[in-house]
Amino acid sequence: MNANNTKKRSKIDWKRVDALRDEDIDVSDAPELGPEFFANAIVWPGPKKQITLRIDPDVLTFFRKQGRGYQSSMNAVLRRYMELQKERKRA
Repeated sequence: MNANNTKKRSKIDWKRVDALRDEDIDVSDAPELGPEFFANAIVWPGPKKQITLRIDPDVLTFFRKQGRGYQSSMNAVLRRYMELQKERKRA
């Protein structure tokens, strides 16, 4: 990571971090990930796309009342619906 990529100035000494060798990094608190982890891993779909979407007012009000992150909640509901439809087609 380059300190010039962020809006706020980083407090990390990136030159020191970049100079570290792999064997100098303590990973003792990070468990090794085995085949079971990767078998259950979720492939992230990538960055979200901004669109215009027409939604019934009462649906929008319902999600907004859930508070911060309501758009992520709407995305999660749509994702679950999509996954269920894919499962139905496979069956």
